Parts: sequence; C-alpha cells; structure tokens
Amino acid sequence: MKLLMISLGCDKNLVDTENMLGRLQQDGHTFTDLEQEAEAVIVNTCCFIGDAKEESINTILEMARLKENGRCRALIVTGCLAQRYRQEIYKEIPEVDGIVGTAAWDEISQVLEQAEKGERPLCVTAPEGLPGKDTERILTTGGHYAFLKIAEGCDKHCTYCIIPSLRGAYRSVPMERLLEEARGLAAKGVRELILVAQETTLYGVDLYGKKTLPELLHRLAEISGIYWIRIQYCYPEEITDELIQAIKGEEKVCHYLDIPIQHASDRILRRMGRRTDQASIREIVGRLRREIPDIALRTTLITGFPGETEEDHQELMAFVDEMEFERLGVFPYSAEEDTPAADFEDQIPDEVKEARRDEVMELQQEIAFEKSESMVGRVLDVMIEGKVADEPAYVARTYMDAPGVDGYLFVNSGELFMSGDFVRVKVTGASEYDLIGQVVESGGAE
Repeated sequence: MKLLMISLGCDKNLVDTENMLGRLQQDGHTFTDLEQEAEAVIVNTCCFIGDAKEESINTILEMARLKENGRCRALIVTGCLAQRYRQEIYKEIPEVDGIVGTAAWDEISQVLEQAEKGERPLCVTAPEGLPGKDTERILTTGGHYAFLKIAEGCDKHCTYCIIPSLRGAYRSVPMERLLEEARGLAAKGVRELILVAQETTLYGVDLYGKKTLPELLHRLAEISGIYWIRIQYCYPEEITDELIQAIKGEEKVCHYLDIPIQHASDRILRRMGRRTDQASIREIVGRLRREIPDIALRTTLITGFPGETEEDHQELMAFVDEMEFERLGVFPYSAEEDTPAADFEDQIPDEVKEARRDEVMELQQEIAFEKSESMVGRVLDVMIEGKVADEPAYVARTYMDAPGVDGYLFVNSGELFMSGDFVRVKVTGASEYDLIGQVVESGGAE
C-alpha cells in the first residue's frame, strides 16, 4: 500500500515513527506525502499535555475525512494517545481501523494488513520490555543528524506526568545494540547523534547496576563519521562527576546539556514529586559551569502548578534572572487525568498560568539577547542545515543549538555547502535567539 505517516509529539516518538517506517518498507509498502495519494494513513500520536492531546485528536479527525474524499482505505492510530485512550478512540471515531500502543510499534504491518481486511485490530500491550529491532530506521531528519533513543519509560512518577503509565518502567537499551545502531547511522551519513530518553542520566542502571551514560559516550565517540554527540533530558539530581568529565573530555560531545528543572520553589518542587531542591539545582549548575565554562544549559519550566502562589512565581523569576540559562522553555501547567496533581486543590486559572508563562519568557528573552550579543566576535564550528531560498546564505546550528527547539546561525556565503557540512564561522551579529556569521573557513570539524 502507499502510506502517509504523520508523527506528532516528541523526538522519542519520532524514533518510533522512523522504526515503523523501516518495518513497513521492509514489508513492501511505499510512502507518500500527498494526502490524496495515500491508500492508508498512520498517525503516531502524543498526549503528554492538553495541547498535544488536542492536536492528536484534530489530526485523526482530519485524516478520517480522507476515507470519504481520497483513496484512503485504512486509518491507523499509534503512540501515546492510542495507548491511553484506545477504547474511547474506537467508540468516538469509527473511521479508525486499527490501534497500536507504545510498546507494539513492531506489529504495525500486521495491524495494517488486518485493518485492510476489515478486522479493526487493537494491538495495545503492557509497556514492558523493548520492541524487536530487526529493521533499519528510515530517517526523517534529513540524514545529517539522528536521534538515538537509549531507554524507554520512566520511574520518577512526577505528580503532573502521565508518562510512566503510557511508557512503563525505565528500560535501558543494551549498549551493544545502541552502538550497532549508531554505526549504522554513521554509515548512512549521520554526523550528529542526539541521545534521548525520558531520562538519559539513569542509562544502564537497570541493565548494568550503575549509571553507564559516561561509558556509552566514550564508546559512541569512537565511531568514525560521528562529529557531534548531544545529550538531552538529564535530570539534575542524577548528574555525576563522571558524566561531567565525559562531556568535558570527549571532543565529540557537545558542551550542551538539557536539564529540565520545572520550578525553583522548594515547596512547588515537593508538590511536583521532584527529587531535588533549589540549592541542589544551584550546586549542579555551578559545578557544570566551573568545569565546562562554555557549556550551554537548556531547561524547561512549568508555570501555574496547583497551589503556586505569586510568591512562588516571583521566586522562580528571581532564579531565572540569576541563573541566566542559555536556553529555556516554559509550559503552563496542564492537568492530566489519572495524575495526582490533577486532583490537587488550589488549581490555578488558565489566564494566570499563561500570564506567568509570558512573564518568564519576557525575562528569558532579555537574557537570551544578552547571551547572543556576547557571542559576537567568537569563531565557531557550525553544522549547515540548509540554504536560505534566493539568498547567498545558509541556515546553520552551533553546538549550543539542538534542532527544532533552539536557535540558528545564519551564514552569509556564496560558497556551495550541503546539509551536514561543518563550516568555521565568525559571529558578526545577534538577535534574541539567532546569530549571524561569516565563513572563516569550511571544513571546521572535519
């Protein structure tokens, strides 16, 4: 069949999408980006927060119309929304022909075949173990960077989060399997590996009895063809000196770390079920910056958590102002059913959540502009992402910028570059989140 695949949500979900594409291609299916050409549509969904849930439902409903107006004969829903609301989807959206949960993506071909026969299969299993890995992913990121999912699930059970019930307990992917996958990606031309999981810092604890992310970094750095290794989703309380030294000492590991802290008020952190406090966050941020002075730290915050007072919010504002994170995102609290926090008293009105979010982002915009201005004059190795249409310029990323969530550096040059090329650039200008530069020499990281 000719298939249209739509992937929603996080980069971890995208890895599942790419694995499904590989399995489907192996089983003889082809793909299209044109809705009217699709004989079947697969929507890999997210339901982490309310907005993601709404986007997933709207996309399913939109694709359902193709069964009346296009060539579509089967609509399959996969991923987190499918895992959580499988019965509701079947009942409320009769156009859906098959459902695949988070732990069963490797059954996608069988489900598609059953759906085509009119059987309306439901393939949702308990999130245990790891799906089989006997196919090669089809990359959707352009081929010069790829996400490497090093673990599945989470054991933290934060009071606002539904992930443990959707994805199960923490399960590390065996190191040899990851190294084999990374070597295969490098052979395809991937130059940047972005390590992702619900939490990367605990990698290996369940398999090897200790945190083995530093060892994984050392072994990935040995792979020829890989030039950048980026780490996402590091819980601050799990960051060890060994991990810091691995980031500091391995040339290929970007001096970049994503450490979601969610808040700075100890009272709110306790209500969130977080296993850290403001003093501990200050300590780890200070240690990272002392050991790796040019490190770029990204974090995420939640505003309007139940019971958050104006005093708590001002404490968060003061913390953001003092810490000056290089990269920062903010989400208004979303009450998710079946989470403890959804039943907390003192829920905050939406307008207050959003106003507090806006205040934090206005402050961060000022910090980001100062950080960007401080980069002017620096010479950096950057990765070319693509060309600016009709202009002698390219879009690039620095080591400080993860794709899709951070900023860009715009390179003025009439030379010919390809996506994935490394170029040495002098920063000549700055805006709030983006930089401008001129080529000093090409092949900077070759």
